[in-house]
This record gives sequence, C-alpha cells and structure tokens, in this order.
Amino acid sequence: MTFNLQSIVRKHILSLAPYSSARDEYTGKEGVFLDANENPIGSATPENWNRYPDPYQAAIKEKIAPIKGCCPTQIFLGNGSDEPIDLIIRLTCEPKEDNIIILPPTYGMYEVSASVNNVQVQKIDLTEDYQLDVDAIIEAINPKTKLIFICSPNNPTGNIINREAILTIIDNFEHGLVIIDEAYNDFSDEPSFIPELDNFPNVIVLQTFSKAWGLAALRLGMAFANEELIKLLNKIKYPYNINGLTQKLLIENIANTDFVVNSVNTLNNNRKLLAEALSELSIVEKIFPSDANFLLVKFQDAKAVFDYLIEQKTIVRDRSKVKLCDNSLRISVGTAEENTHLMNLLKAYKS
Repeated sequence: MTFNLQSIVRKHILSLAPYSSARDEYTGKEGVFLDANENPIGSATPENWNRYPDPYQAAIKEKIAPIKGCCPTQIFLGNGSDEPIDLIIRLTCEPKEDNIIILPPTYGMYEVSASVNNVQVQKIDLTEDYQLDVDAIIEAINPKTKLIFICSPNNPTGNIINREAILTIIDNFEHGLVIIDEAYNDFSDEPSFIPELDNFPNVIVLQTFSKAWGLAALRLGMAFANEELIKLLNKIKYPYNINGLTQKLLIENIANTDFVVNSVNTLNNNRKLLAEALSELSIVEKIFPSDANFLLVKFQDAKAVFDYLIEQKTIVRDRSKVKLCDNSLRISVGTAEENTHLMNLLKAYKS
C-alpha cells in the first residue's frame, strides 16, 4: 500500500509547536515540585489530588498494550472515544473543503463531530441486512475524502460488519484513514484489527472501557494506530485530558480481566435468553442478530411500546427515526432480574 500520513494531515498541524506542560519538561516522580503552580498544601479530601497527572498516561498504556496485542506507543487515550473521533477529524479535515464518509445507521457522534468542525458528511447507507455497500462506498470516495468511519459491531444494529468488506475498503482508500469503531468488540467472537495495525498504516481502531469493563462513568476511550499517527494526536490534544482519578481507578480495574470475561459471558447468555423471550411476543416483528450487549428489536408499534415503558420507568432507546430502523427499539441487555422485569411489562402491554 502507498500511504503517506503527512499528505492527509492539515499542513499547519505538521508545523505546529504543541503546548509544553510542566510534566513534559520533567517526567520524574521524585523531587520538590515548584514548576506547575499547584497547591502544595494538598486537597480537602483524604487522598491528595493537588498534582497534575501524567499527560500521556504511560502506566496505563503499559498495562493495556499486552492485553490488546500492541505497543504502548500505538495507544492514544481520550475522554471517551468521542475525543479521538473529534481529534481525528480536526487533524485531517479542512473545514468547508474536506469530507468524511459515514454508513447509516451508525453511531451519531461521527456526524456531530464533523458538523461541529464544519466538515462535510457523505452518507452511504448500509444494505438491508446492515452490511457495507462496498461499491457505493468506493464510488463515493473523492480527492477531498479524508475519513471513513465503520462501526463493528455496529451501533444501533448490533451486527458484525463483514471483515472482507472492511479489508476491501482499506485497500481502496490509500489517501485517507479508515476508522474501525470496535466499542462492542468484547461481546463478539470477531478478532480485533488491533494486532494487525502494522499491516494497515491507514487504519485507526477505537475501543472503550465503557462497555465490557463496566467503567462508563470514568470516560476513557482508546485509539490504536501507527506510532506516527499517535504522536500527532498527542500533539493536538489538551495537555491533561485524562484526569488523575480516572487514571488511578483504571490502574486498579485493568488488572481484573476475569471480571471482563465473566461480564461478557453473563451478558451474552442474558442476550440469548432475552432474544428467545422477545421472539415469543406477538407485538415483536423481528429481532436482529447481535454481537453486542444490546438487541435491536422491530415492534408493530415501537413508539407506543416505548411510551408505555417510559411510563413504567423502564428506559430503552427509540431508534424508529434512524435510517433502516423503522419501528425499532434498541434494548440494552440487563441483569437477569432487569430482563425479567422488562419481559413482564411487555407481556402485560396492551396495544
């Protein structure tokens, strides 16, 4: 593949002098710190939070790398996956000139981030079975196309995107980046693209600690890519984008991979049981295959069911207005007790 990262990065960013924080200039942990205008007295809490955290989260990346099958230098950590999504657009796309390709129905923040940055969005719908329309995507690529976002397992449909189709897009997009959002990958048997990054210089993989790891409140997302690209993301990010408390709690949680395995096994089993129970309801027309921790379910009257559940303080997502998701609700897989509660309400529902 003939891929030149510098040719797709905005020219002023290549010559940009990044902000140099106090922790950039001295990375040691020992000493008398009089360089960052912190409060030397401490904090009002039992544990002190008066010092700035590591701006590059080195200790966390050292723990993540062997789990994900990559090098620490191939990892960027952001405030949720939304931060790297935004940074990737700002890194590559000139406002009003360049465009990105998204594949509805898909995660909404790709379009929102592009719109915030005044970047044009091309929408190439998935097929009726929620797979890539490869020919249409390749035809839509033009010299101003910088990014293609692919979500797999896809949100809100839950299905895995055909790997061969993704590889075809990668092979046919040498002047831009393919972003593969694997937020729900832990719940599927599909191998991640992360261990293959050395073969694909034009690929960025997104993952998160919000789903299988059960750490949504910490807001920590991951981007994996070649080292040159990660350096550029670090160059344009805010200096201390991951706070000290998040870093501390991540270190404590990341050692417990058994929790993740057990959570995934439990939720996948719950997903299977929930799908079977939903299939017996006359108000359900279709349950779409899922490799995520949710189900997309087509109802006879999704809006009426949604309103009924809201009245019972049971909250699901109405996706009926989303492309190719007519009359469909997205239902997160809950605990066995939560799923039973949901089913009892749906069995009692009268249209």
